[in-house]
Amino acid sequence: MIAKLLETIGNTPLIEINNFIKNREGNILLKYERSNPGGSVKDRPALHIIEYAEQHGLLKPGGTIIESTSGNFGISLAMIGAVKGYHVIILADPKITDANLALIKSFGAEVIIVTEQDNSGSYHKTRIALANKMAKKIENSFRPDQCFSLLNSDAHYKKTAQELKNDCGQRISILIAPVSTGGQLGGISRYLKENIPNIKIIGVDAVGSSVFGGTEHSYKTPGVGLSWTPCNLNLNYIDCVYKITDEQAFVTARAFAKHEGILMGPSSGACALVALSLVQSVTVDGYIISMVSDGGERYISTLFNDDWMKNQGFSTNYDINTIRFLARQLTPWSIKPSECSNYNSGLINILNVPTTTLDINSKFQCRTNENMDHPSPMNPSPS
Repeated sequence: MIAKLLETIGNTPLIEINNFIKNREGNILLKYERSNPGGSVKDRPALHIIEYAEQHGLLKPGGTIIESTSGNFGISLAMIGAVKGYHVIILADPKITDANLALIKSFGAEVIIVTEQDNSGSYHKTRIALANKMAKKIENSFRPDQCFSLLNSDAHYKKTAQELKNDCGQRISILIAPVSTGGQLGGISRYLKENIPNIKIIGVDAVGSSVFGGTEHSYKTPGVGLSWTPCNLNLNYIDCVYKITDEQAFVTARAFAKHEGILMGPSSGACALVALSLVQSVTVDGYIISMVSDGGERYISTLFNDDWMKNQGFSTNYDINTIRFLARQLTPWSIKPSECSNYNSGLINILNVPTTTLDINSKFQCRTNENMDHPSPMNPSPS
């Protein structure tokens, strides 16, 4: 097949796992987003948002893309910028891995490291605020704004979720996805809940994140977590939430490489651990699908570095029985996620969310938040 690079985004495979599954247990399939050209699921919303901006005159030839991200979304935008001839500025933080930094720069993007922590001990809010400030100063610039733009979840609603249904039909019993910036879990959950009766949607977050409430503190698992519930995520579509520790996420990802030959990052390890928990405790007729947001190559200096793991105090014992036992000990953080919301409408003003994002969201608000019984940053309650 001959194709242009950006045409190869999507249509990623579903991979069966075998060695972690015992006889008469259910079937786990991994949605393997590593096969996208940028190496992660973030290629999907990145392209969707940029194409929307082009079609509506928000991003013109020779323009600048400015975004806050320390990982996959930045790599995706940098790749797309290289293809389309845009200057890309990525605001990252000290948690960015050497591999991610090198990949972003390899596509010609500029990287600014934000070292000021926000009130949660993370860097999300300070990065976003600076990105918004820069976007106001730089002419012909555009903020994809993955944390606040509803185009993020729209990409997964229109593409990722429909691929899953096309490949599996009505046989999906459980879908497991990391929360990230809300787009992946939000878009997939909305589409599947609308089209597959009785499906269960499981969200996975990091211990230390407060997307689903709880105490905030720093954590090392990339690709999950915020200190608020993102507007892309309607908690009414989520049936259950697990919070996974850093060690659990990292050790499981290493185990899947060693015992299944499947490379994945830590957030995917967290989801895979939940899948292993459910396959041992729940009887299902169809598939348990766990999202694999990226591969493991970009975590060589952390996840797959023995010295780094030991310095974090993480175990290096990750045989199959150990991981299966670890999975059996998991308990849900919440079986009523809609009661754990942490929406913060005030962030729009605090972080100076661009008017372009608010204008875009107004076009999607009625459909995305239909029948919502909770406030969101783009649809705040009267109080």
